[in-house]
Amino acid sequence: MSVRRLSRRQLLGASAGLATVAALGRHLPVAAATARGQEGDRVPLTTDWLFGGRCIEGSTRPDYGDADFERVTLPHSAVDLSWRNWDIEAWEHRWIYRRHFRPPDDLANKRVFVDFEGALSAVAPTVNGTELEEHLGGYLPFSYELTDLVREGDNVLAVVLDGRWLDVPPSGHENGAITVDYLQPAGLYRDVTLRVVPQVFIDDVFAKPVSVLSAKRRVDVECTLDGAKALPGSARVEVRLTDGARVVATRSVPVELGKPGRTTVEATLDDLGDVRLWDVDDPHLYDVTATLIVDDERMHEYATRIGFRDARFEADGFYLNGRHVKLFGLNRHQTYPYTGMAMPDRVQRRDAQILRNELNCNAVRCAHYPQSAAFMDACDELGLLVFEEIPGWQYVGDEAWQDLAVRDVETMIRRDRNRPSVVVWGVRINESANFPGFYARTEKVAKQLDDSRQTSGAMVGGLYSRRDFQHDVFAYNNYLGAGEVATLRPPLPDIPYYVTESVGSLDGAPLYRHTDPADVQARQAYLHAQVHNQAGSDDRYAGLVAWSAIDYQSINGGNRIYEGLKWNGVLDTFRMPKLGATIYRAQVDPRVRPVIEPAFFWDFGADSPEHGPGKEAMVCSNCERLEVYVGDGHRATVRPAVARFPYLPYPPSFLDLTVDGASAGELRIDGYVDGERVLRRRFSADTKGDRLALHADDDAIRADGSDATRVSFRAVDRHGSPRPYVTGKLSLTVEGPGELVGDDPFDLGANGGVGAVWVRSVASRAGTVRLRAEHGRLGTAEVTVVTRQGS
Repeated sequence: MSVRRLSRRQLLGASAGLATVAALGRHLPVAAATARGQEGDRVPLTTDWLFGGRCIEGSTRPDYGDADFERVTLPHSAVDLSWRNWDIEAWEHRWIYRRHFRPPDDLANKRVFVDFEGALSAVAPTVNGTELEEHLGGYLPFSYELTDLVREGDNVLAVVLDGRWLDVPPSGHENGAITVDYLQPAGLYRDVTLRVVPQVFIDDVFAKPVSVLSAKRRVDVECTLDGAKALPGSARVEVRLTDGARVVATRSVPVELGKPGRTTVEATLDDLGDVRLWDVDDPHLYDVTATLIVDDERMHEYATRIGFRDARFEADGFYLNGRHVKLFGLNRHQTYPYTGMAMPDRVQRRDAQILRNELNCNAVRCAHYPQSAAFMDACDELGLLVFEEIPGWQYVGDEAWQDLAVRDVETMIRRDRNRPSVVVWGVRINESANFPGFYARTEKVAKQLDDSRQTSGAMVGGLYSRRDFQHDVFAYNNYLGAGEVATLRPPLPDIPYYVTESVGSLDGAPLYRHTDPADVQARQAYLHAQVHNQAGSDDRYAGLVAWSAIDYQSINGGNRIYEGLKWNGVLDTFRMPKLGATIYRAQVDPRVRPVIEPAFFWDFGADSPEHGPGKEAMVCSNCERLEVYVGDGHRATVRPAVARFPYLPYPPSFLDLTVDGASAGELRIDGYVDGERVLRRRFSADTKGDRLALHADDDAIRADGSDATRVSFRAVDRHGSPRPYVTGKLSLTVEGPGELVGDDPFDLGANGGVGAVWVRSVASRAGTVRLRAEHGRLGTAEVTVVTRQGS
């Protein structure tokens, strides 16, 4: 069969088209209540993909026999993975996916597109035998117009996915995958959708709040139309700002499109009156809807969300809505056990909820690439301030490589510039050398597309200088610790200064595993407390996002790598807290949630110190006073170490817990605020009462074959407190309309007695899924998850 290549014009990238540290616990919806983006008939191409493994000659032909291909659901990883020891060579191949589809009825005077939210690392689609141009790059959306290619009845979309090491950001270095600090398993790991729109449609809306702190606040709106033909008759775009059901403002502007092509019209929404500001503790969102009306008939609509907020980095810190706010957070990678980056929206959004409501962060850096739209949605809804950056890690390639990076700047900003959570654009490659010409280009594109946000890029090591730094906010990855101390460089003068990495695996121990000695694990919490305390000591620090939130798969780092992971997260790869997370969990107003989190284990087994936690036992708490009891006796009254950590909102406490492990008995800690006991925690030394704790993040998921929820497990004592170093195999059984995503059996000892799997729904099969876990010493536990049709 002859194959006709389409020109680049057929490829439409998406680029065209804390007042306090306390974080209030808040509900996180599974999906936004208001549909966003372009209106039109949408056919989710999520289920019924046929995966043929490594690409076979001729497998893109419409008539190619695919009956023996594996039926898979997106998001999908091209290779099977465990949670450790990933084999890079396994995915560095070309893969074939096929999807049969039927377009919606009545395509007369309609245009058809296929939208990819992301695929690693290059995609070459063929539609009904016509080969489309290859798209290079794995972290941002892209689209193809299929109007002249689709037909009634069966259509075949064949996708050759290239998972090899390509000359594409962040990849391209001649030494291969070891030169990037995160692994990138191949797959169609984000959604694919068929979209049907009118001949002329609204392709993009940028709604920019301006002067939000003044009485003359307004929203400047740019609407970009894309037309396959001229607009007939009288046409206008009507823009509407709403707050729930309440219409705040409307504006109508005429539009002309005399010939096929693109045009942009501008509208200003003013006379807004008082508005509710978007803030970290009150992330209120408004809707902006643009409607194309031709001859008084509604033709097309585009909806987006915005927040009214003023965010500024200054030389004396970060200001949100005119108020000085210290940025407190962590860096996040979007890799997961078992699936690589191929997790559905619910799971992506869960990471934001953990960061905001469990670790009490008000800031996150998306390291080192734009992350899923679902995660970004959750940041908007939860009040999590985002540093978003283009794909990259240290390496900068040739001119063609740089062109792709400039394209990524444009696509990233167009995708996310309406988001109030995004407060700074990272427009240079993380930790790269200075390339003045290249970064002049990325800076120019950023300012042209969005002059309301500042720009940045993370520097490191000797790049502690403004020389050839062309951006607004100096971001520095600060690794200066020696042994037991983590130290920050002073802020550079006369420029906003943001610490975008610290601690990691370079300050203190190279590894922080659940299997490591308790004093090593506790040191991680201490070092994170140190750097956040230092960042709080000087207003010139805008804040600090430490390295890192979550363990991630990597081969870059020598002795900092164990079993194919970097273990520098305060959460493990399963998103389960380590002792390092204790300092974050305590940084919340006790009126919201009182916290007592020891940075030690009350354990006297073979892998634990026989005399207990020792003279400097650290307890992370937001209580004003702790009363500590060992056995039947009162051990100590302790208060926060304010003198040692004067700039932490809730400093840790320290006490001598040197004991005889053979007769230690139970540990009890009572927390007091304003003279009243607000929390009691108990910890048992007796392992006879140990059990298995099993927990599902969600009670219900959608029966679409894609949705999933985490089921975590860990060994706990009779009071539900962690029991470390438990070994043995955990057997897992799933009954009902669900699938296990994870290892069965799970080796508890490999991760110190803690881990997780995910339960994924089966398409179109509603019901109750039961997951049963069984361990030889800890016994059995069971959870249920309901799968439901619809949203």
